[in-house]
Amino acid sequence: MCTQQNVEIVKSFLAALGRRDRQGLMALSAEDIEWIIPGEDWPLAGTHRGLAGLGNLLQRANETVETSYPEPPEFIAQGNRVLIIGFATGRIKATNRTFEDHWVFAITVRNGKVTKIREYVDTQALARASEMVPGIRPSRTSSLSN
Repeated sequence: MCTQQNVEIVKSFLAALGRRDRQGLMALSAEDIEWIIPGEDWPLAGTHRGLAGLGNLLQRANETVETSYPEPPEFIAQGNRVLIIGFATGRIKATNRTFEDHWVFAITVRNGKVTKIREYVDTQALARASEMVPGIRPSRTSSLSN
């Protein structure tokens, strides 16, 4: 496939992710997909393999975080590799704390399917938003912070 077709597949994947369209994501993913999210002590961190791993990751993400993408991302591609550079805002459901996240996804496409995703995210912002503070109840009106 040509580079532009790979970009279109990744754009479709990102759009399905934004809609939380599980079926659309599965249809665009290779059976042996690998999604790597760095970090420790974070429910989404780790290496998630195969469609079952993708399904588990999507379920945990729905339970853990609300995310929006206020700015369109930038796509950079060469061959079967597509980088997405973006910005997100969100809320950790368990703490009701918000975050801002500048991120990059490095995605590999093979035979029209997403086969590998490596996230580069602001793990510190996510850790801060996830941190439970003893004796303090989560705020319903917290502001965005880094």
